[in-house]
Amino acid sequence: MTTEPVGDPPSDGSLPPADHPLVGDRHEAVDLPVIEPGVARESVESAGRVGAVAYPFRVYEAEIEIDRPLLSSRTDRRMISVDRSRRLAGRADTVPEVEERRVEDVLVLPGELSPEQADEKAREAAFQWTLRSSILADAPEIEFAQIVDAYKLFWLAEQPGGDVIVDSVRGDERPFEG
Repeated sequence: MTTEPVGDPPSDGSLPPADHPLVGDRHEAVDLPVIEPGVARESVESAGRVGAVAYPFRVYEAEIEIDRPLLSSRTDRRMISVDRSRRLAGRADTVPEVEERRVEDVLVLPGELSPEQADEKAREAAFQWTLRSSILADAPEIEFAQIVDAYKLFWLAEQPGGDVIVDSVRGDERPFEG
């Protein structure tokens, strides 16, 4: 699961203001269910403050029953991640480990998709991916074996060459620009 950076951060190191493209609720500290970070906030190289942004995700393990012409039916499994803030579905490697964590100095982005809308987005993605890999006799049955709601953290770091956003799970680092 990756994300694209949005907007320019303020030069004083504070989190973006409420009218900034990254709109959410700023918290001095909040307890959140988070996808376990692979990169600790403290390990991010920074010339100043390291802030955080929490994106709401809904991750699915989908079981897809496929009826195939002239062949026996088959069940596929797909892991699907829906970024509820950006309204995007993507492939996931696995259903993530989630932990309740107190996160300080964080901008919590709102979920633009309800759980039901995220479910529909995941079903559409599973259906499209199935169409690309199988010849179907009928529409596949899609059921969710597991659903996990959690926030994915991104670290916003001040660096001499320009501010960056770091994916806390994968460690990918990108320039933070508009």
